[in-house]
Amino acid sequence: MKSIRAAFIHSADLERYHYPPDCPFRTERAAEARRILLSMGLLNGDSRREVPPTPASRERMETFHAPEYLEALEDAAGGHMDVEGLWMGLGTPDCPVFRSMDKYAALACGATVTAAELILDGEADMAFNPSGGYHHARPAEASGFCYVNDVVIGCLRLVEAGRRVLFLDVDAHHGDGVQEAFYARKDVMTVSLHESGLTLFPGTGFPDEIGTGEGRGHAVNVPFPADVFDEAYLRAFHATVLPLIGAYDPDVIVLELGMDGLSGDPLTHMSLTNNAYADCIEAVLAFGKPIVATGGGGYHVGNTARGWALAWSVFCGEKGGQDDLAAGLGGVMLETTEWMGGLRDRAIVPASRQRNEVESAVDSVIEKVKANVFPYHGL
Repeated sequence: MKSIRAAFIHSADLERYHYPPDCPFRTERAAEARRILLSMGLLNGDSRREVPPTPASRERMETFHAPEYLEALEDAAGGHMDVEGLWMGLGTPDCPVFRSMDKYAALACGATVTAAELILDGEADMAFNPSGGYHHARPAEASGFCYVNDVVIGCLRLVEAGRRVLFLDVDAHHGDGVQEAFYARKDVMTVSLHESGLTLFPGTGFPDEIGTGEGRGHAVNVPFPADVFDEAYLRAFHATVLPLIGAYDPDVIVLELGMDGLSGDPLTHMSLTNNAYADCIEAVLAFGKPIVATGGGGYHVGNTARGWALAWSVFCGEKGGQDDLAAGLGGVMLETTEWMGGLRDRAIVPASRQRNEVESAVDSVIEKVKANVFPYHGL
């Protein structure tokens, strides 16, 4: 594999902002991932550089969000909440109000736009904003810890420049806000792999949600049962996602790397290890497309930061320290992230009943996706 010019989008300014202490969303995950990478020498040199973000302008955010919503967000951040703000989803347990949250949202969004600009300018082959991935926000509504939908805005910037985009979302939660934004379009294909809406917020993302109008066949959903494990997840990924990437042939892949599908996440019910995400990244890299990557969910800070550090190492061609001795011995088993082997989780062997139940459900989902979507792409 050729050497990839990778950009890690981060700055100390992003570390100034925090959700309230009782909220499970932790902005410090990005800084922790950066700390791990620095300790391992994976943010050095021209091919592995750190790039500070520029906050998204109001004009850029208005390419998706309603002006009155952005005004309500700014007012709430300054301590002025009204009924209209409540109707827009602000001030809920999932979207709490905190000081300067509008500035954080603009900066996190700007980091994804910065990543897109690096790709468009030919300055990077992949750019990763671990502080992004706010895929639930809608034009005039906050939802699921998300205030400004950086993913939609980043995709729109790429489309504005004439790029054909495939958005691949491996967050445990369905990327409903992004799907809705492009549901009637074919210049952005949305592909979401997530825990089924039958058991997890936002309760959407079923295989029969495939788009409308000219976008029909360009929304793809691969929902998984609770307790899905690496082998079953990867089987579905290879059977559905890879053929669709090949058939759609995007100019750019936008990849949301939520880490809340990892076993032990307090808000979800999946049983993955970060090795599954590393394998998915390697398969996507094989297409040779520019990649804009973002963070997303992940409510166990240590596991999420280690997963993102592993992802970055794979983007950079390090394969996460996978060698005869290190593979599978780090992560949870050694409780360390200070050497490359420590980035990888130990394997989790599913129980027989879990395997049978999950594999049966996954088989059904694969067949539904193939029947509902593949014919639109000549597959």
